[in-house]
Amino acid sequence: MERLSRDNTQMYANLFGFLNLPLCEDISSSEADVAVLGLPYDLATSGRAGTRSGPNAIRQASANLRWEEARWPWPFKLTDRITAVDCGDVQYYQGDHAAFVAACEAAAWEILDAGKTLLSFGGDHYVALPLLRQHVKRYGKLALIHFDAHTDTDEDGWIYDHGAMFHHARTEGLLDEARCIQVGIRTWYEPDSHPFRVIDADTACGLSSAELAATIRDHVGAGPAYVSFDIDCLDPAFAPGTGTPVAGGLSSNQVLGTLRGLAGLELVGMDIVEVAPAYDSSEITALAAATLGLEFLYLVASRRGQ
Repeated sequence: MERLSRDNTQMYANLFGFLNLPLCEDISSSEADVAVLGLPYDLATSGRAGTRSGPNAIRQASANLRWEEARWPWPFKLTDRITAVDCGDVQYYQGDHAAFVAACEAAAWEILDAGKTLLSFGGDHYVALPLLRQHVKRYGKLALIHFDAHTDTDEDGWIYDHGAMFHHARTEGLLDEARCIQVGIRTWYEPDSHPFRVIDADTACGLSSAELAATIRDHVGAGPAYVSFDIDCLDPAFAPGTGTPVAGGLSSNQVLGTLRGLAGLELVGMDIVEVAPAYDSSEITALAAATLGLEFLYLVASRRGQ
């Protein structure tokens, strides 16, 4: 990960990998701790399409983060604790849902089976389902830490539906439901029958980052947890470039502080989804997603120092 060095003055030249990380075609022979994977899929979208371009937008926006040797407020350099590579994008026959799922699951398992931590960039939120399947195959049932404006638990949704994949995850037995939590929800759900703990947007926005992180930590507890971050958890003021924006969301500052407050939890993987660059303004959505990805790398690195 030496390409993150401040000595590299060509910050915007030949930016192919996230943060200009080395590209990797054979993860089994890599010594990296973390692998980045792009999932350019938006066939399950119900709102505005375009999230297939999300992975590339996030990578390009990450150029703005390359100059920092150490990221505030973390007290260490990332490169002192972990290394990372970018495995590029999953390829599949466009328009073929099943082909995408097969390709996604194969790519994710290759990374996880090699002992790496996986950071994935969508794509629409449906991609979380095949990713969860492979993480559960590796770690067993998982707690889900889900940031979103929507619960994505539609029992009447289609098989390939970015609003139903966590319902399918439940029916497939992938989740440790008592440890699952959803943050930022501000669309309709039925509280009395809902299977997961919810911190709705109004409640979340009334808490400090430290208080919100503490609530998440208390609910998730010990054991492996997976973070799924829909960029529309952020208010459209901070993330306009998404398919289903909903006013009244969290700020980027609050979310970043909350993520940092999860340091020490057993976070085994993360996806960042629903970035639609065609609707973005000045790359602020893509930059928010790239920054979230970098924070996850620091969360992984923070455990190496314990």
